[in-house]
Amino acid sequence: MHRTLQARPAERWEADRAAMLPLPPTAPPRWWQTSVRIGRDHYIRLDTCDYSVDPAAIGRIVRIEADTETVRAHLDGRLVAEHARCWARHQTLTDPDHAEAATAMRHQYRQSGAIAAAVEVAPPDLPAYDRVFHLIEGGGGQE
Repeated sequence: MHRTLQARPAERWEADRAAMLPLPPTAPPRWWQTSVRIGRDHYIRLDTCDYSVDPAAIGRIVRIEADTETVRAHLDGRLVAEHARCWARHQTLTDPDHAEAATAMRHQYRQSGAIAAAVEVAPPDLPAYDRVFHLIEGGGGQE
């Protein structure tokens, strides 16, 4: 006997079912939609899980759609990620194609010499700071 209902719950099932409305004839819309810019790690986070995205989308804004079963990311109407929804906490889901594409992009970047083409910066003139702050003779903010 349930104290609040003043009846056994099993005896109330039929009354509950009779009071329920039928489901609508069309499927409900996606539960969750948003847009996000893809960072250099090419992952999106939903709840506490990270899902990989095609690394070609790095720096671009993608539309993310999620429901109870799947997580999808679209870039300009093109699907760039689709994963089964993970309900565990703090998981990282990586599509092997995304990992392979990221490895190829890193290799191409290293081979292009972009790292070696660093800009040279002149060393700072540290005594100039001493003169500005009156730490040496001849200072006083004339710089």
